Amino acid sequence: MRRFQNAFLVILTVGVQVFFSNAVFSQTASGFVFNDINKNGIRDKGELGIPDVCVSNGVEVVQTNAKGKWKLSVSDDTDIFVIKPAGYSVPVNENMVPQYYYLNKPGGSPELKVKGVDPTGKLPRSIDFPLTPSDEKDIFTALFFGDTQASRPEEVHYINHDVVEELIGSDAEFGVVLGDIVGHDPSLFREISAGIAQIGTPWYYIFGNHDSNHDASENKYRDETFERFFGPSTYAFEVGMVIFVGFNNIYFNEEGKYHGRFLPEQVQFLRNYLRFVPDDKLVVLMMHVPIFRCENKEQLFEILEKRSHTFSVSGHVHEQLDVFVDKKYGWHGKEPHHHLINATVCGSWWCGLKDEVGIPHATMNDGAPNGYSFITFNGNNYKVRFKAARRPADYQMNIYLPDKISVDSLGSIKVKVNVFAGNERSVVKMKVDRNGEWMKMMKKELRDPEIKWMHDYTPLLKLEYNGEPVENTLGWPMDNPSISRHMWEGQLSSDLNSGVHTLTVQIVDMYGQTWKAHKVFYVE
Repeated sequence: MRRFQNAFLVILTVGVQVFFSNAVFSQTASGFVFNDINKNGIRDKGELGIPDVCVSNGVEVVQTNAKGKWKLSVSDDTDIFVIKPAGYSVPVNENMVPQYYYLNKPGGSPELKVKGVDPTGKLPRSIDFPLTPSDEKDIFTALFFGDTQASRPEEVHYINHDVVEELIGSDAEFGVVLGDIVGHDPSLFREISAGIAQIGTPWYYIFGNHDSNHDASENKYRDETFERFFGPSTYAFEVGMVIFVGFNNIYFNEEGKYHGRFLPEQVQFLRNYLRFVPDDKLVVLMMHVPIFRCENKEQLFEILEKRSHTFSVSGHVHEQLDVFVDKKYGWHGKEPHHHLINATVCGSWWCGLKDEVGIPHATMNDGAPNGYSFITFNGNNYKVRFKAARRPADYQMNIYLPDKISVDSLGSIKVKVNVFAGNERSVVKMKVDRNGEWMKMMKKELRDPEIKWMHDYTPLLKLEYNGEPVENTLGWPMDNPSISRHMWEGQLSSDLNSGVHTLTVQIVDMYGQTWKAHKVFYVE
């Protein structure tokens, strides 16, 4: 039955794509991918073309010929882009946004509240993409930000002070913001990207539901301002042994409600592109809504299941969570597909009481602090390290245990630990005092003990924006914080002597990374 369903989906997708191509693609664009020796962005005399580089119109994917030339069909609203190959770099603009594309919009974007793309005029005779050889390694690290989601200028400053400043000078190869760059105000794209650019590394951006032009008449015009600042909302690039594919998986229906969905042309783009990608390379999909929450996820699964090395990452949920996608989600590969819901920079929408430097605590819904991820790639392998904003690198857990415990109640006291980046493959154990025996802790689905208190305590605050009153809650914009799926629980021994003791908790995560934390408590 599933084989028949997959075949039907392929036929449907190709059929829709044939219609799409015949009905819309009415012109032919061509150009060169070339070695930009003097890095001026222009194909000068003596700068040779580069063969076997992929170029796409968002559906079709072709490779350049021996002279670096490519040719593709286009419409009057087509994003044409080169897929940066490993060992090369593309130019970046003043905000460190890679310039690997040409937006063909002769008439420009429709009239919108927040401006889109200016008219690009007549299709150029030759669209040339400059590349420069770079010293890329097979081992490299990338930065991943979940929702930065600034709704007003004050929150742009939160981003800068909370995460940008501590990352300035980072040796990361590049960074990615996984959608919801803003909170319903695309006019803030420039300020946010200018701040993030101070880190000093190239940054790619994913389209999120809050990044939309909400006055657009159709779904296809929802990303016009995004395109103006960041280029195509679906794209790809290569570094080392890794293929990165960025998807806009936000679909707005006629009522203006959004769903997680991959468009037929996006599915066909992935299928066409992966024809050129050897199976030993790691394919990383980047999106806003988690892959397993998308309506037609099976169409992507059908493509990915055939490959040996896949991984995907999203934001949107305002939690830190690993999901091993298996048959219950419709995945039928040999091994479960690993999907990371990345920590959000804005945490819980920049909510909560402010600290001594004026930044809200912004604790995420599952009790983990706001932050981001370092993902290190080694060939076709990878490992993830969570980093809490403005906290030490080894701050990876919160231990919950009363400061004072009576001897009589020792046997009933539970130790609870929120392991911020923990998952079902983590090993968590605890011991009391230096000579105590290690005891394995059990994974539980619980609400973080402190998050409920913070949720109930934080009051309402009256704000002003552009002179207009805005009511903004310091608490969570939901009834209850979520149940955390990275909590562990253990039982204290009942035979502890009165006095001071130290509880030590150790985590070994799925990548072999080890973290320790301590809690000093008294027995009376």
